[in-house]
Amino acid sequence: MKTYIRHIIILVWAVSLCSCEQERLDPILTTAEGGGKLTTYTAYTIDAADPAGSNVYGRIVFWKNTLNQTLVQVSLYNTVPGLLHPALIINGAAGSGAATMLALDNVSGNTGELDTSKFYVITDTAFYDSIAAMDSHINIYLSTTDDTIVASGNLGINADPVESD
Repeated sequence: MKTYIRHIIILVWAVSLCSCEQERLDPILTTAEGGGKLTTYTAYTIDAADPAGSNVYGRIVFWKNTLNQTLVQVSLYNTVPGLLHPALIINGAAGSGAATMLALDNVSGNTGELDTSKFYVITDTAFYDSIAAMDSHINIYLSTTDDTIVASGNLGINADPVESD
């Protein structure tokens, strides 16, 4: 008798699973409120510090989003696979030993891009508009344990942007 009841329960459960019609939802492809495309940007080159050596070079792009935050994107070529390359924005022109203004995320040697996210977010709403007047540069270091500069690029008043919109 117990076996018979157990089989009936399993049969009712199986029929109820099969009889439920599941609705397929189409993906929503519109942006969230306040979202949209990133269209305002300023880009600078990052040149190899030793072109005969590692020859790491690329670009840093500052994007302004709809919340007036600044998103920083770093893209490098010839990075060393398996290493994390620290990226720091330093006060003063390239080659000067000034203080660190901003430590960005590390750049992955495997991808040449920021390791933890595509963008480093600066929440200071005035930052993007101050870039052109900044006296600064970016340094890319060999690794988290070796502070050899493998690439560097002037920013703000020390260089003209290679592209902007």
